[in-house]
Amino acid sequence: MGPEVVLRAPVLADSAVVTAAVDESRAELAAWMTWWTPAFGEPDVRDYIVRVTAERERSESFEFGIYDAAGAFVGNCGINRISKQNRYANLGYWIRTSRTGQGLATAAVRKLAAWGFSHTDLNRLEIVAALGNVRSQRVAERAGATREGVLRQRQMLRGVAEDEVMYALLRGGTAPQR
Repeated sequence: MGPEVVLRAPVLADSAVVTAAVDESRAELAAWMTWWTPAFGEPDVRDYIVRVTAERERSESFEFGIYDAAGAFVGNCGINRISKQNRYANLGYWIRTSRTGQGLATAAVRKLAAWGFSHTDLNRLEIVAALGNVRSQRVAERAGATREGVLRQRQMLRGVAEDEVMYALLRGGTAPQR
């Protein structure tokens, strides 16, 4: 079953704990996250919280802090890049370095996907991981996502075109059609 996680929309009071998690995880985030920069700090976290709060009110994204059963902040996940017309969105996640390898990301992805399918009309949630980010790919697979293929040079990461792997979770969990 995995560990219990709680998903909660971020509030400005979370900025210090989120910043501490980002600081702890700099090396890992720098390798895979386009939003991370060496200067990333608490003002950026506050800006993020203000932005995603407004986006939530407009149903443009749904971001959540991930908390363990004891209430400790362990990472972040969200549904974003929503295509209302085509009823799909991106599902992303990251876990602070000291808490990786404990099943927290998989539990969060499962919980977030269930939330997304019950609170929106989305049919498809896409998880896109860099080809080299094997740990993130394993999270997608353990969460029940189907690997659909490699998207060549899909993302620019610090000026380098990176290949990514596309996974999808579908409303109702239907199998891919051949």
